[in-house]
Amino acid sequence: MCCVGPYRLPMCVVTPLTLAPTYAVLRTTGHGKDVDDSCFGSSAIRVCMRERLTSRPELMRSRVLELNASDERGIAVVRDKIKSFARAAVSAPNPDYPSPPFKIVILDEADSMTQDAQSALRRIMEQYSRITRFCLICNYVSRIIDPVTSRCSKFRFKPLDTSSAEARLQYIAQAEGLRISPEVLSMLIHTSDGDMRRSITYLQSLARLVSARGNDASLMSSTTVGELAGIVPMPVITSLAQTMAVPSYDTNDEATPAAQGSAFDAVYDAVHHIVREGYSSLQVVLQLHDYIISHPMLSARQKTKCALHLGAADKALLDGGEESLQLLTLCLSLHQDVTNST
Repeated sequence: MCCVGPYRLPMCVVTPLTLAPTYAVLRTTGHGKDVDDSCFGSSAIRVCMRERLTSRPELMRSRVLELNASDERGIAVVRDKIKSFARAAVSAPNPDYPSPPFKIVILDEADSMTQDAQSALRRIMEQYSRITRFCLICNYVSRIIDPVTSRCSKFRFKPLDTSSAEARLQYIAQAEGLRISPEVLSMLIHTSDGDMRRSITYLQSLARLVSARGNDASLMSSTTVGELAGIVPMPVITSLAQTMAVPSYDTNDEATPAAQGSAFDAVYDAVHHIVREGYSSLQVVLQLHDYIISHPMLSARQKTKCALHLGAADKALLDGGEESLQLLTLCLSLHQDVTNST
């Protein structure tokens, strides 16, 4: 194991001489792939490379190439930068500074690469596997072509557990002289969904806001954290759900389906209001998911149909779909799922 901050990394990620020459680091969106020293990420990989692969920092430049594939995603980058680096001969080992006989290419956000770029990368991986190893870091392994994934040893990482996140945030708050209540701490962890970097960013934004307002302690609240994180207020979600005939949590009376024309008008007005207020459609989809899936008055059949439409809308928004159109289509579909599934 290799220590990075308070956490330990499996050494096989950075020195797997007996495994396949390519390694894929997989995690869900925002779950610690590219974070500060408190979590596992590309920065942590780079630290381990420096410690384990090269005993001298100056060798990092000739032995390790790190690229953010979301910025450099085209086939030209693969053919120029990556191929040129991969085919270069490895410098002769120095007995005074031992290092392994290969180079490392780290591709962050590898799932952002185009299909052509991934195909070209696969050929480079095959051709120069003797002297070059590849580490692909991605959010969605389904976006990596099969010829590449079949050549990878995969390592999946889950979000940080709550106790570890709390301990780290408390440590940062104490070091910065901040007083945060358990409610604020819980809200920071909840809104970040296991992403330590996001939690720290929210804490930093909260501290700056309080300082800019003359150290107003009333701003150090969970409500302020929710606003900074872009959380849609619960009354807005509840109102939107009711326009889709989803009953309220605090009543046993199911909403009466409106006439077809008035139902469309109600859903359209609610969606238009949400878009006009500047709420993120993706955040609305996530909160609608939590609201509907945990609803005690909806049947399993209704929840299943709603989940399918929620998943489709989530993917469409991640792929760059128009927010208001996707949200309107989703809400009309959910209305149909709730009213027609009996």
